[in-house]
Amino acid sequence: MYAGSTDGVYRISSLDAGSSFETERVVETEPVYRLYSVTTGALSGLLAAGESGLYHTVDGRNWTRLPVPKRQVYAVAISPSGERVYAGTRPSDLYVAECGESVPADEADWEPVAGFRALADREDWGIPRHDGLSQVRSLRIHPGAPNRLIAGVEVGGVHVSDDEGETWVARPIEGFDAPHTDDVHHLALGDSETIVASTGSGLYRSTDVGRTWRRLDTDHSQRYARESFVHDGDIYAGLAPSSASSWNEDDADHGLFAARDDEPLDRLSSPVPDEVVVGWESLDDDLLGATHRGTLLGRRDGDWTTIGRIPIPGADLVRYLPLTEREW
Repeated sequence: MYAGSTDGVYRISSLDAGSSFETERVVETEPVYRLYSVTTGALSGLLAAGESGLYHTVDGRNWTRLPVPKRQVYAVAISPSGERVYAGTRPSDLYVAECGESVPADEADWEPVAGFRALADREDWGIPRHDGLSQVRSLRIHPGAPNRLIAGVEVGGVHVSDDEGETWVARPIEGFDAPHTDDVHHLALGDSETIVASTGSGLYRSTDVGRTWRRLDTDHSQRYARESFVHDGDIYAGLAPSSASSWNEDDADHGLFAARDDEPLDRLSSPVPDEVVVGWESLDDDLLGATHRGTLLGRRDGDWTTIGRIPIPGADLVRYLPLTEREW
């Protein structure tokens, strides 16, 4: 198992030990926002996207920075064939490189996705407290729809391409009493048609690639979603009452939630109710969740327990703590 933290990527081992595990930093970087396990093509291995760029390893220990034209890479996706890699950046842009036979080794190997740049509302993305800028926070491709690319922009909404990025259409989350549905932090896919969107104003599910949406958090006061996870048809999410600036307050009432299909979210019992889950992964049949304070939670035999802590040097909280499983 690997985790992306504030100062690089950590390898997590001995997870079967029960209430503890071992961590080892395998690459030093600035904060990491996404980890992606690649199983085919020249980029087979791990990708880590974050503040200081996009990094790649074929063995978990030796890492190379890939020369994406913009330094801050916040999201990454690989085509199911392993032949194309997409990188989403801050400021919002989207680049693509061919990687079927070789790793992109030069900035010239990356090309801007012209159709993404042509989106009509792109100039309206971003808000003042983000310095007027936006970022591509999430990129998704489902094996059942290999030509479809789905992008989540913070702040800019959900956008879908059905032709590998040539043309795009906006799929706004509309019709709800919620001010920040275009503040998209993460997209999870249930199948080729189903999207779960974590936003600054709730958790939403679409079964028709974003044409229509249903809100899942209506029965709860926790409306700020960072990341969700779909496992065996169930949706899991950590929700907070408000944005990260308030997460460490003494009266913070964070929640751990689950929902089946389009059912409303149910609140689960969490061993750390003052912490919000910001990263997810499954390991065998177990679920794992990483919180904003670095606590790793595990669901075993139906109960959630604290397994240990992931280092978050230099920070009292993290907004993203991605997890991914990888065997070599």
